[in-house]
Amino acid sequence: MIEMKTPKAADVSTRTVRAGGRELFVAEAGQGAAVVLLHGGGPGATGLSNYSRNIDALAQRFRVIVPDLPGYGRSSKRVDGGDPFGFLAGSVRELLDELQIDRAHLVGNSYGGAAALRLALDTPERVDRLVLMGPGGIGTTRALPTEGLNRLLGYYGGDGPSREKLEKFIRQYLVFDGDAVPDDLIDLRYQASIDPEVVANPPLRRPSGLFALRTLWRMDFTRDRRLRELQTPTLVVWGTEDKVNRPGGGPKLAKTLPNCTLLEVPQTGHWVQWERAELFNDAVLRFLGDA
Repeated sequence: MIEMKTPKAADVSTRTVRAGGRELFVAEAGQGAAVVLLHGGGPGATGLSNYSRNIDALAQRFRVIVPDLPGYGRSSKRVDGGDPFGFLAGSVRELLDELQIDRAHLVGNSYGGAAALRLALDTPERVDRLVLMGPGGIGTTRALPTEGLNRLLGYYGGDGPSREKLEKFIRQYLVFDGDAVPDDLIDLRYQASIDPEVVANPPLRRPSGLFALRTLWRMDFTRDRRLRELQTPTLVVWGTEDKVNRPGGGPKLAKTLPNCTLLEVPQTGHWVQWERAELFNDAVLRFLGDA
């Protein structure tokens, strides 16, 4: 199974850490300054499967920490729908506390990117550098959702989850070259996506109820005045063919964040760290190496 493959040159250890009253499954490799890799929010996502092509390269120079975010993989299965980005950010911060890490570099894709950015906004003293790949929450209240995001959010709706729905999302919306995704990766994610606890309480869903508008507003970072004041050095990486989060979010962040570098990757979708792993690894190593 893809999730259990370990990097060629790095020994990966796994354990479950209790942090903030939650069980978080965590993989670790390497030594040095801490780099926390936060996965995206698609159905069946996990830390190891999302970053299977990056851990080895980064672990040559850093202590790489790869959790399953709450709601995913082998971690506890509840996310606060009233403030999901804040909830995930708080969970990561509690994990750092439990691991006795005062400051870390954060690398986040999509949902994980939103969690990383929120953590930096809430407690900038805990974050050395940020790497955000197609992060969620950039201008989301200023335009209708993309078709890819609608597919993602609708996975558990209608007739419920199915392998066919997941395969269509991954091959047609998650990546630029759908044929490059192996069947066993889709199988792995599908099995994780139909965990009964996940089906009963999906970790990523449309805000609803009395306070839905407030939740939507809170989830759009372009509405947060702190964004213009955040001094954390940030590398924003965005595939130009991203069908989940609009690539226009990259220039928007580059214009707003005071200390931001933008890397736009052509012929690449929402999963830059997997689709263009070598380019991504080199860019991140250079960026973090300047710290």
